[in-house]
Amino acid sequence: MRRALVRPALLLASSLLLCFQALASEAGWRQIRIPGATPDDAPTVVALYYPTQAPERTTPMGPFTVRAAIQAPPEDKIKGLILLSHGLGGTELGHSSLAEALARDGYLVAALRHPGDNWQDGSLLKKGAAAYFGERPQQASRVIDALLQDPLWKERIARDDKGYRIGAVGHSAGGYTVLALVGGQADLSRITTHCASERAADPIFCGVNRSDAPPSGTTSASASAAPASLLPSLRDPRVRAVVSLAPAGVPFTASSLAQVRVPVRIYEAEQDRFLVPRFHAEWVAGNMPAAELRRIPSAWHFAFMDTPSMPIQTPDGNIADDPPGFDRQVFLARLGREIPDFFDKALSGETRPQ
Repeated sequence: MRRALVRPALLLASSLLLCFQALASEAGWRQIRIPGATPDDAPTVVALYYPTQAPERTTPMGPFTVRAAIQAPPEDKIKGLILLSHGLGGTELGHSSLAEALARDGYLVAALRHPGDNWQDGSLLKKGAAAYFGERPQQASRVIDALLQDPLWKERIARDDKGYRIGAVGHSAGGYTVLALVGGQADLSRITTHCASERAADPIFCGVNRSDAPPSGTTSASASAAPASLLPSLRDPRVRAVVSLAPAGVPFTASSLAQVRVPVRIYEAEQDRFLVPRFHAEWVAGNMPAAELRRIPSAWHFAFMDTPSMPIQTPDGNIADDPPGFDRQVFLARLGREIPDFFDKALSGETRPQ
């Protein structure tokens, strides 16, 4: 009798497993434009990645590739909103594999093209450091504002007793941006002091010319700080967890980093020459009690970006290049598992800051 029950039970379990697999989400993709803060400001272009049941397809978009269902209908319920901020002169498509992994895990990812700081327009950096470091986090907060007011998304994004479940992930200058959203405060005189003493040890950060910004990557230390230039806090209390990839850390004050209390994970590229880790990622983590630091052996600065299909030159060479023996595709697949898991725990309250 017992043996007779085993086969039906196994069949039921198999049927349930197939049912769950059928309900697993794919990644959807669409683009929106958010009006500028004033009528004269350029709109913010945002690539949205989100969970859907529609089948994905591979679509080349410039030098990057999106693997998602274009314009597909989103799922009714979404785990949370993750803002994604690219590096200086970058693109909203440069971290598509990570955004797609988050979407398949159930998140709405808003990858913004920073106005005035993207592959088409480098005007923000030319306005000086105060504008550059001040406007980037504000641009990100305006994207959050718009999505929480959008009828398509505002009822889909998960909420709890703390409000909407919102996180942020950023690379390089984007790493600075997302840390500013959780309370990191920039004192621009730190850039001047740093580069006066450490230019030889941190040459790319200190040497990029303001009018000759690289097509992607870090902020420029030559966006020289004016004296007495402590920026106001740009903290957005709606952002409840952050992943910062090879961040530009020099501008932050130690005291502001020490006050950050949300879950933060920082990834360091061990061989980063754009943002030498001891001055940037390691310095931030060392002053932020809530931060977890993960060092990626042998990685260069652009290891966190998808590999472009064409050369994109920077002061540190081609974005597509990696050190001998470093497998970027394997690493990006790892990020696609680790970062959704981090946000799953952090936004549900399972990960507690120290």
